[in-house]
Amino acid sequence: MMIVTVIFPLLLLVYSVSMDQSNTKAENEILAQPFPQDIHAVLREMTGSLVQLRVEMRFLQRENQANAAKLEELERQKTELDKLKQQLQVKHVAFSAALLAQGDATLGPFHTFTPLVFKHVVSNIGNAYNPNTGVFTPPVRGAYHFEWHIGAHGDGNHPTGAVLIKNSEHIFIAYEHQPTHYGTSSNSVTLLLEVGDVVFLRLWVNTRVYDNQNHHNTFSGHLLFTM
Repeated sequence: MMIVTVIFPLLLLVYSVSMDQSNTKAENEILAQPFPQDIHAVLREMTGSLVQLRVEMRFLQRENQANAAKLEELERQKTELDKLKQQLQVKHVAFSAALLAQGDATLGPFHTFTPLVFKHVVSNIGNAYNPNTGVFTPPVRGAYHFEWHIGAHGDGNHPTGAVLIKNSEHIFIAYEHQPTHYGTSSNSVTLLLEVGDVVFLRLWVNTRVYDNQNHHNTFSGHLLFTM
């Protein structure tokens, strides 16, 4: 009985020491594990990365804007070069045509403005004049000079008149009125024309013209210089 009394306290002491050692070992293991970085340090690092990204984005935006400006300038230069090439290719433009290709006839009078189609073409350098419509279309931007001559037998009620039209604008008119004999009139003009403009003649309202194989009524034009 004495032996049991002595051994039991010794066992308790050994168990207590063992538990203390186990707890100490566990605590040391926990302390030995690496702690995560400080949250403020992480935030500072993320903030620095964001600032760097913003700087890079601004740089890329400026670079894109510069490239867009260069591209726009190159396109403008190409357009100018294409225009220059076209001007160099179109060196000569000139035409001259009479009203009737054959026979003789009096045109008019009409109650409205009527286009005059000059069908007897003696020259059409550059093919800018269309004898099927009577319309001249400039192939290049430049200054063009036009002349037109009209005539008809005298008539007390119906004069002779033809107006030059640029697009839809009345420019100049050739007009003549006499009661007897054959009367003529003429006019001329220099116009700055763009590619795509149209120029033609209209018979004036309530007027008339007469033409035959002698070609009294003519329409001519030519390019003076490009611009």
